[in-house]
Amino acid sequence: MINWSCIDTVLLDMDGTLLDLHFDNYFWSEHLPRIYAARHNISNEESNAHLFGECCAEQGTLQWYSLDHWSQRLAIDIAAVKRELQHMISIRPFAIEFLTQLHNSHRDVLMVTNAHRETLEIKMDNIDITQWFDRIVVSHDLLAPKEDQDFWHRLQQLHSFDPSRTLLIDDTEEVLASAQQYGIAHLLTLLQPDSQRQKRSDTRFRGIHHFDEIMPHGSEA
Repeated sequence: MINWSCIDTVLLDMDGTLLDLHFDNYFWSEHLPRIYAARHNISNEESNAHLFGECCAEQGTLQWYSLDHWSQRLAIDIAAVKRELQHMISIRPFAIEFLTQLHNSHRDVLMVTNAHRETLEIKMDNIDITQWFDRIVVSHDLLAPKEDQDFWHRLQQLHSFDPSRTLLIDDTEEVLASAQQYGIAHLLTLLQPDSQRQKRSDTRFRGIHHFDEIMPHGSEA
């Protein structure tokens, strides 16, 4: 699936790619709505509908990923509530083995995430994988989400890479489409970003279930 001899740079998403998306899905679709419902004395169904509408209106923007924005908008300390569930944060199967292989190779390995920096800190406080990367790039620092072409142009200025020899692995198809538009040649998605939800079968981009399917071996590494 991957011709590793053609890859000099590997860009890896965090949530839903390296880490199980179950934590995030559970937080936003179940835990937070219950808290919001209790504070506003409404039903869980009403809370879910309200939060879903609020989130959909800003999906794909930097604000959508900002804990500060949602803390202010909902009058709830989102970071503090996330920390209540931090025991649920988990790494995906074979991710460490995959990162080890890449780290020991000649390739540049970057984490590129839309997660708010405080979210990154919460995740890395529980599962610190930062040592495997040459660079951690947070889209908020570049003032553009990965869905926006500005992100890739600013990433290029920050850390030069050849798009034709770059692999991006991300679970969000809008991000992959944006990277494709920029010219990144090698694109992969995850077929089951959330281990507790059904495996996806209708992805626009080639997908893998776990990293052992694309592990570089021998001369490839």
